[in-house]
Amino acid sequence: MTIFRLDKRLIFPPPQLAEEDGLLAVGGDLKTERLLLAYRSGIFPWYDEPPILWWSPDPRFVLFPDQLKVSASMKQILRKQTFQVTYNQAFEAVIKRCSSIPRAGQAGTWITPEMQAAYIKLHREGHAMSVECWQDGQLVGGLYGVKLGAFFFGESMFSDVSNASKTAFITFVQQYANELQMIDCQVYTDHLASLGATFISREEFLLIIGFL
Repeated sequence: MTIFRLDKRLIFPPPQLAEEDGLLAVGGDLKTERLLLAYRSGIFPWYDEPPILWWSPDPRFVLFPDQLKVSASMKQILRKQTFQVTYNQAFEAVIKRCSSIPRAGQAGTWITPEMQAAYIKLHREGHAMSVECWQDGQLVGGLYGVKLGAFFFGESMFSDVSNASKTAFITFVQQYANELQMIDCQVYTDHLASLGATFISREEFLLIIGFL
């Protein structure tokens, strides 16, 4: 298989041509137009140093809102209103906090200053959103991602207090259940699996988002 090298042209190779590990292309940029094209094509950036790496894994880890699992203990936490959840009130703080957490298999951050700037711009232009979880006026958890129509492409989440990120995620899914068809979790984590996320094939994923 060939790893495609991107240039200034606003194009991606078909995501079905990705390597076995999901790597599709290298290079390009993080301009808004390219990022939006990537998400609409089932592709996302993930790298810790240049060049930019673009991925489209198979299978894909996703959550359908009607399959959300909420444990009895989490239901109790939600009923007690242990945390307060807001939307788009502290996007920059959420992404900066997420940047300090390595992804599985990586030693350093993948949310580089360049990535942060690109997604903050996406947020300001109305394409990216954050969910914040507060306790006693302090930001203790949250998540951010790209929302395009009926699809949310989750990028990262953090939790400084036990169950804070779960509260943010569950509340978000319940709040947007009638609006969202699918939440893209990208790659497997035990955390998201416990909440109902599951694997689907890349082909099914591309069909659902309307690429195929």
